[in-house]
Amino acid sequence: QVQLVESGGGLVQAGGSLRLSCAASGRAFNSYYMAWFRQAPGKERDFVAAISWSTTSTWYADLVKGRFTISRDNAKKMVYLQMNSLKPEDTAAYYCAADPYYSETDRTYDYWGQGTQVTVSS
Repeated sequence: QVQLVESGGGLVQAGGSLRLSCAASGRAFNSYYMAWFRQAPGKERDFVAAISWSTTSTWYADLVKGRFTISRDNAKKMVYLQMNSLKPEDTAAYYCAADPYYSETDRTYDYWGQGTQVTVSS
């Protein structure tokens, strides 16, 4: 079992930055792939980024490549999403997810946080 709690969302102007955090508790955190997804109102939940347990591999959705950076600190059981050059279309609820296997499909992830809202004004 893994429990996930996101924080760091808020209101920011276009071009600004935010850093999301995901605090994990439970066993075997170091063996899980960690990912961020986002869901805008009326839309499906989309993959944003993922990172391997060893931190050597990261994956990004094309829409955020070059602007967002995912990282993790296994000792602290934390996952981060640094978001730069934010755009109004990045507005969504952002969710942290964990699973023993890598995937860019939300339904394959076993554990989810409650989400944190990011709003980017134009």
